[in-house]
Amino acid sequence: MPSTSDRIAVLCAILLAAFGCANKSDAPAPTTPFQKEVAEVEALLKNQSEAWNRGDLDGFMAGYWHSPDLEFVSGTTTTKGFQPTKERYFKRYKAEGKEMGTLTFSELSTTVDGGVYATTTGKWKVVTSKETSSGGFTLQLRKFKDGWKIVKDVTTSDEPPKKE
Repeated sequence: MPSTSDRIAVLCAILLAAFGCANKSDAPAPTTPFQKEVAEVEALLKNQSEAWNRGDLDGFMAGYWHSPDLEFVSGTTTTKGFQPTKERYFKRYKAEGKEMGTLTFSELSTTVDGGVYATTTGKWKVVTSKETSSGGFTLQLRKFKDGWKIVKDVTTSDEPPKKE
């Protein structure tokens, strides 16, 4: 029968071998917590910008929570509810003489809390034939049965639009 020290040596060798195998360079890289959810949130924003750039306001609004509790904050104005938020966008970008232009998002940073809530910050820019507007945003999102939706949007403008 092996001595206690021999058994310990064998156990250490087994553990070292197992540890070495787990750390081989061909082992898959560890994933960031909630990496899938971050990708889903950022895909929502990509879909919104694509819809915007097609002139599809309904497609853009699909990323927002269709609820009277949706909040959209811009400057000193808070708009409460999905329909009033949509009407605000329509008045600013789709009414007669207005154009939606091209929307881009950049510098996105998303954190996920428990796989159900997320916060995304970033920059936005809209270029039309007449002006360029830009600013920052903080979005609060929640995951519903039909996917992620923006439940609160706090948007700021860098400065008055620059005339082109």
